[in-house]
Amino acid sequence: MEQKEYDIAIIGLGPAGAVLAKHLDKRLKVVAIDKKSSGDGGFTKPCGGMLAPDAQESFSRFNMTLPKDLLVDPQIFSVKTIDLENNLTRHYQRHYINMDRDKFDRWLISMIPPNIEVRQNVTCTSVARLDNGFAITYLQDGRKTVLTAKYVVGADGANSIVRRCLYPDFKINTFLAIQQWFQDEHPSPFYSCIFAPEITNSYGWGLTKDDCFIFGGAFDLKTGKRDFEALKQKLKPHGFLLDHPVKTEACLVLCPFGPRNHCYGTHGAFFIGEAAGFISPSSLEGISYAIDSAYLLSQCLNTHSDPNMAYRYKTRKIRLKLFFKYAKHPFMYHPFLRKLVMKSGVSSINMVVAEDENAAT
Repeated sequence: MEQKEYDIAIIGLGPAGAVLAKHLDKRLKVVAIDKKSSGDGGFTKPCGGMLAPDAQESFSRFNMTLPKDLLVDPQIFSVKTIDLENNLTRHYQRHYINMDRDKFDRWLISMIPPNIEVRQNVTCTSVARLDNGFAITYLQDGRKTVLTAKYVVGADGANSIVRRCLYPDFKINTFLAIQQWFQDEHPSPFYSCIFAPEITNSYGWGLTKDDCFIFGGAFDLKTGKRDFEALKQKLKPHGFLLDHPVKTEACLVLCPFGPRNHCYGTHGAFFIGEAAGFISPSSLEGISYAIDSAYLLSQCLNTHSDPNMAYRYKTRKIRLKLFFKYAKHPFMYHPFLRKLVMKSGVSSINMVVAEDENAAT
């Protein structure tokens, strides 16, 4: 059994963990462990891969630009919103960037400075408190390794092993996200957001990505697979071509309902990104909060003698931003309020149908 000691152990190298590692002081001895492999294969996060405006704004603050090889076709400028219960369809302008999520994560990891010890294709199995820090156990190729660190950071998403080990009674509202990939056979590319309250309290999505079409949704943990198939059947009359999936992916996704669903950590433990509950309850967008919370934590760990107190104070702007998202949530997910908004046509786009499309219909 190998044993090593560090100042900081980061669990997870998605956007939150990678950005934190990039900004930590070089004087700190840091180890970062992640499920993803350094090459092809290994763990990939099930994600549509649409970079939302909030995330783009976060990247702008750090003067970060996306390499072109992360982008995929097509770049779509509107979202087709379908309300199945109220039988309404509207188009709204949205400035998303269509990208390859796996390449995006690897690109962020590539910017981690060489003084950070990165260990990939490993699985963290437990995190335990010690008198002066934490013991982190992980497995790689059947070999158990125990690391000790003064601080531990949970950057490992919705199903955070760090949060489950250290705060087992802390619960955040959770959905099961399921998505399938299909060979795209739709006549025109599109991005769609689907509301079906009789099936899910969250929403479904569909988008074109290169020559594929991704369809998914967030569902109740107990009935997710059944609800996913039910939503597919509901959408076939709306022109969705969802036969013969190429692959199926699933993961947990958080949907916090208020400030009590935020987990900051105490006594040397910290949480950033989705592991902290920093994710939009309306859109489930989390990359912007991952980037912002990671950078704020790096400032605290680099300069503060009491980083836990400093981190809670510095994240107040994130909490305020999420407060407005909580206020927006009822207008998206309450059927009657959503019907009023969609029927009003406010902010919607009047789509122009080409003559050949009219002829086809």
